[in-house]
Amino acid sequence: MRLIAGRIKSISVPLIMKKRLILSAFATLLAYTASAQTTVAAKNAAKHIGETVTICDKVFSGKLVTPSNTTLMNIGSYDPDLTLTVVIPATARDKFKGTPEADYTGKDVTVTGKLISYKGKPGIIIIDPKQLKIVLVDNARTPFIPIK
Repeated sequence: MRLIAGRIKSISVPLIMKKRLILSAFATLLAYTASAQTTVAAKNAAKHIGETVTICDKVFSGKLVTPSNTTLMNIGSYDPDLTLTVVIPATARDKFKGTPEADYTGKDVTVTGKLISYKGKPGIIIIDPKQLKIVLVDNARTPFIPIK
């Protein structure tokens, strides 16, 4: 009888450890997802440096910095009054289809990531295309149909 009880006990301990590990990983994932759910206006990004946020705004311009092959996109305004810079490093550029600096310009986007100070202004470094999404805005008007 003791042999059976010993076997059950030796099997139960690793199983309990696995369950605790899975539960702790799930809790960590939920905490990360919850922290990324904070939505901030681009104009208020400077107040949230160091936080993981989502910002929804328009891409005003973009450029490819040739020597480093880094993509820079201005979100929220044009360059002198820069609100937010999205940085796509050369190592992540191949993950994007097309040319991000041209493809996203003029589009409303959501960008999710950790806010950093980039050359004294707020910035987000993107290493995965999932962090940058085009927002489809329906600005279509209902056509005027005269009543006869």
